[in-house]
Amino acid sequence: MAVKANISTIRSIIKTNEKIREIAFRDVSLRTEEIKQLLINISQDIPELTDWRVYDHCAVVTRLYAIYETFVEDLIEDWLILLPSLYSNYSDLEKTIRKTHQNGVGRLLQEILKEDNHRYKNLSIQQVMYGLLNGETGKDKYELLPDAFLFHEQNLRKNSLERLLANAGIFNSWSWVVKHRDVKYFIEEIRANENSLEQELNTLISYRNEAAHGTDIDNWLAANALLELCDFVESLCQALTELVNYQVLERKKSIGQAQEIGRITRWFDQIQVAVLKPSDSCLLSVGGSLFLVGDSYCQPAKIESIRNQNDESINEIETTPGMEVKLKFDIDARKNLCLYQLIT
Repeated sequence: MAVKANISTIRSIIKTNEKIREIAFRDVSLRTEEIKQLLINISQDIPELTDWRVYDHCAVVTRLYAIYETFVEDLIEDWLILLPSLYSNYSDLEKTIRKTHQNGVGRLLQEILKEDNHRYKNLSIQQVMYGLLNGETGKDKYELLPDAFLFHEQNLRKNSLERLLANAGIFNSWSWVVKHRDVKYFIEEIRANENSLEQELNTLISYRNEAAHGTDIDNWLAANALLELCDFVESLCQALTELVNYQVLERKKSIGQAQEIGRITRWFDQIQVAVLKPSDSCLLSVGGSLFLVGDSYCQPAKIESIRNQNDESINEIETTPGMEVKLKFDIDARKNLCLYQLIT
């Protein structure tokens, strides 16, 4: 009976949404009487209000967690693809990364050899061993197969998330995320400090697990609460993105592929203009890219306009230490952010 009731609700939602879409995408010249008739038809298939909200809740929390988990895995994969260009020798990688890679290759080989292997059916033994062999021998450019780093059986709560990132060489993730401006705004302003970041993540995962494995959902969220969960996941993913940006930038700086060029000494919020005081000589051009870096902050920015010390609009400028340059970016900035430029 429960299965039939749930499937009936699903059918009702499918029919209702389809008819709503008919209204949404019908020609604007549709007559009022036709709209009324469509609404009458819709009312015949609308599910019970609570059932409808329960299914909205389940769909949203399940999808949000999937988005979050997939994002973390994709982020790690992109990071691992970059590492050989940041560390030319396999032996230069952090010991944790090499250990995770070696253990992961061994585990992948075991999985591939299983008769019921479905998840890794597209991987060959040679493909799995190739990157590690080249790394250990140094005969060819090594590769870090992402699958070797992405083993995790548990939901990505705080400890599991930190461990998965750290095993790939992305360290201090939680302390970065906690201090990120978007996460802080959510916890302080939206949640009024009633929940910590860890509690908020645990709540999302609990909702997701209940939605995925339960049948009787009593603790469902209304539309506004679901929208807030969307904000939470987005802010968490943004914070992790900037963390990886920062760690890539720090490594590029250490190998001479990036340099700090100065600091924003003033920020005019109304006109979105930053005053840069250069600490080094560099060429800045309209359309050029920089990285803005601060405490739990690392974003790429494009220069939209430049004004020199005489407040003249120019297309490019060769900076010298001590001068002041006004820059407008395609993103917001703030005072005391450091500016970095990649060296090609």
